[in-house]
Amino acid sequence: MALADSTIMPRILRMALGMIIFCSADQALALNIIAPAENSTLKAGETITVKLDLGLHAGLEKVRYFWYTEHGDTLVEQEKSKTTGTAPGSKIADEKYSQKGSASTLWGTGHPVVAVAALVSTEQDHPPFGGQLPVPKEAIGTMRLLAVGKYPGGRLGGLAVFDEILVRVEPEAELITIEFETEKPLRLGRGGQTAAYDKVNALGQIIELPVVGVFADGVVRSIRPSSAGSTYQSSDEKVMKVLPDGMLRMVGNGRASITVTNRGKQASLDVEVELQEDPNLPPIADAGKNRTVRGGRRVVLNGLNSRDPEGGALFYTWSQVRGSKVALLDVNMPKASFLAPDVFERRLFRFKLRVTEGGYAREGFVKGGADSLPAYVDVVVEP
Repeated sequence: MALADSTIMPRILRMALGMIIFCSADQALALNIIAPAENSTLKAGETITVKLDLGLHAGLEKVRYFWYTEHGDTLVEQEKSKTTGTAPGSKIADEKYSQKGSASTLWGTGHPVVAVAALVSTEQDHPPFGGQLPVPKEAIGTMRLLAVGKYPGGRLGGLAVFDEILVRVEPEAELITIEFETEKPLRLGRGGQTAAYDKVNALGQIIELPVVGVFADGVVRSIRPSSAGSTYQSSDEKVMKVLPDGMLRMVGNGRASITVTNRGKQASLDVEVELQEDPNLPPIADAGKNRTVRGGRRVVLNGLNSRDPEGGALFYTWSQVRGSKVALLDVNMPKASFLAPDVFERRLFRFKLRVTEGGYAREGFVKGGADSLPAYVDVVVEP
């Protein structure tokens, strides 16, 4: 019996010691935004004090903060702009640092490159690893605030130490007028007069309405998302159909007037559609089921249940819209994948799938038909 006790006790002690070490590491690597609070309302252009709950940070070198629009693509994180050498401060990451394509359809709104930190904070700042963070003056509606921790020399390189919250941003200034950043009337198709829509070539395609608000503080803000307070109405849904967040689907030839209402102001844009008459049912994107996985696992995002009601081939576009940036592979395939990072707390990663009809040309498979609405899938990564 004594021998058994001598064998069991060291094992119990080792297990207890392991739990202590694990709990200490868990506490050490905690990173949670405690100010501003989740879902709080901030003023556009104000400077706020951001605070973190870090536990025992254990060698944390710095924390970088990034602003994103609610559904903006998560970008490669950088501290400084390679062109200016400085951080832009209060800029919105997914709007300021992007490379715009020639088309402003859902598929041609540009491919963002990098996100430059709005704030880089260290232990010497007050409060430690927090500080004075400017809210982008152009912001309006729901925004994401992402805080990413960094350890020196790439230590703990496979570990994702971050937190992300949603906040609402409202300008104090009055909305003066609503304007459309395009030619008027907007001509889509053969009568088109702007290169921004030169890839609009089929009924069923989606465009994002280029609508902005001019405010009394002199700032021009994009008010397209519904979270910015905009509502939309089409005078003829058989020509232009209103979709969520200021997206419009071309469903037939003819003329329609799109009316935008925001903060008691209204403006209308006349739209003329002249495309080949080819009745077309739009495809449907399916990003798969939400799931929970362990860190270190390969995660496969499955869009194979996406479909075209008419049986056509599909072109796939995957992107990440929540969480610290991961290396997403095969973004134009039915299945994309990434390696779930190791985490010490449950963390949310969200991905967006869009599909469009495609076909084969001399240069290979190309997109060029009707578009789907975006579909989303959540992946929660656990320790």
